[in-house]
Amino acid sequence: MTDRVYPSSKPITTTTNNNNNTTTPIPTTTTPATAATTKPQQQQPRYPYRPQPQYGNHHRRLSRRRRINCCCCCFWSLLVLLALALLLAIAGSALYVLYHPQNPHFSINSLRIAKLNLTAATSDSSPSAAHLNSLLNLTLTSKNPNSHIVFFYEPFTLTAFSTSSVQLANGSIPAFVSNKNNETSFRAVLTESKDLDTDSATSLRSDLKRKNGVPMKVQMDTEVKVKMGGLNSKKVGIRVTCQTIKGVAPKSKTPSVASVVDAKCKVDLRIKIWKFTF
Repeated sequence: MTDRVYPSSKPITTTTNNNNNTTTPIPTTTTPATAATTKPQQQQPRYPYRPQPQYGNHHRRLSRRRRINCCCCCFWSLLVLLALALLLAIAGSALYVLYHPQNPHFSINSLRIAKLNLTAATSDSSPSAAHLNSLLNLTLTSKNPNSHIVFFYEPFTLTAFSTSSVQLANGSIPAFVSNKNNETSFRAVLTESKDLDTDSATSLRSDLKRKNGVPMKVQMDTEVKVKMGGLNSKKVGIRVTCQTIKGVAPKSKTPSVASVVDAKCKVDLRIKIWKFTF
């Protein structure tokens, strides 16, 4: 009876002897680590490549677009303003050629000083302070030299000053309308009764001692609305200043006549913006 030979589960390696030309099997052992390395590796799953969004470039493109839009808006706004200014200039030139507007003229016909007294003040113990009593009769003329323009005047506020800016008297003139090529004359009474401080009393006393009289000026403030053809403007403030007037305080009950031969009146616009007047 013969023995059965079972194959070994371990791999067998052979060595060759060069001298005898024989091969000798050498058993090999397999360790757990070697067995683990011999197992086939599992392939990792592959995902499709998705490029990450570039936020920096996106924001740069947006900011560039915004700058371009702002530049376009500024350009068109400036262009519209220039076009409006050009249209207004053309319209103003056309109105000036058609109507040839001129400023109204004012003049002082006469100024009579009935009272201009400077007495000691009872409310102030200072010897330099004084009390002022004045009464002036003024005759004015307003002339409209325009053929197509009508002026609508609000009430006037009149104030008489000395050259040292001391207020001598004040009064008013009612509202009136100055028609085309029209000349209007009116009278006004200016009065004052008040105490003066030391500086004002000293300067007025020195003015009253002058031989040629007290240098005076009359200031008139009002608002006017202009009608030119079918166009009506808004009310605009004006100031009329008449200078180079010389008056002498009366020495009796008879009023003294001031010199108004060299008096010249100047008309200035008074534009009010918020709290400021120009």
